Amino acid sequence: MSTPAPHDAPQASGPVASGLAPALGAYIIWGFLPLYLMLVRSVPPFEFVGWRIIWTLPLCLLIVAYRRQFPELLAALKTPRSLLALLASSVLIGINWFVYIWAIMAGEVFATSIGYYLNPLLNVLLGTVVLGEKLSKRQWLAVAIAGVAVALLATGAETLTSLWISLSLGFSFGVYGLVRKQVAVGSLPGLTIESAILLPVAGSIAAWYAMSPQGSAFGHDAWMSLLIVFSGVVTAVPLLMFAIAARRMDYSTLGFIQYLSPTIVFFLGLFVFHQPLAPAKLACFVLIWIAVAVFVWDLWAKKRGSAS
Repeated sequence: MSTPAPHDAPQASGPVASGLAPALGAYIIWGFLPLYLMLVRSVPPFEFVGWRIIWTLPLCLLIVAYRRQFPELLAALKTPRSLLALLASSVLIGINWFVYIWAIMAGEVFATSIGYYLNPLLNVLLGTVVLGEKLSKRQWLAVAIAGVAVALLATGAETLTSLWISLSLGFSFGVYGLVRKQVAVGSLPGLTIESAILLPVAGSIAAWYAMSPQGSAFGHDAWMSLLIVFSGVVTAVPLLMFAIAARRMDYSTLGFIQYLSPTIVFFLGLFVFHQPLAPAKLACFVLIWIAVAVFVWDLWAKKRGSAS
């Protein structure tokens, strides 16, 4: 998943419905991503992240060419401040991808769902701490409830793995979004530059596995190789859909839809992967759902207030 840069902000014109389909498409793809990752679970997570970066870049370049965004991409490349910020964001998104892929392949499906439920609440908290934004009473309540949920998960978990995964995903993606907010580069040009920055590392990872005794996961089996190439599609396509949606609909409305993805992941963990839902995790989910409800209530109240 990715956070829209300022150039992806919604425009005043155009009906909300025109952005609803691409928004739903993006979050549904992200929600069902664990099913795809289970198909490639034989690939070491570190190697898979390398291949994901390698195959994301050419597809991003094709889409950037189709959308005629090369001027924006070149402008970012010529701006040292933008390049420095994108260097930081590329590291953060690389960490986020690795943790998510490793967690799904390790069977920590619920932990990833919690992480992305927490993300919007952590964004609010980061905005307060870093940007000096003011929180409403309802937002503070939502953050406090989420804090109790995290504390409950930490004290009730048999190991700290689930907590580490959830917080790593939430914070890495939250800080990623915070960094990208400071750069006037759209989501797709930004992801293209991030992928290009990470390409030498990704290529080194792929080469290291190719020279290892077990060999590369790519090139030996046609089906697995196609699945690995497909990683570029499941990275770039939902991001493009998200960017389209963000330009066409109100951002607070888009904020409601973002909870679709972790909800799908939760139900996949429960009914498809049959993950055990320990009492501590169940209580954590209940508290986070309450926090999310308070957060959405606050967004909705503000939206109604501004409309009146």
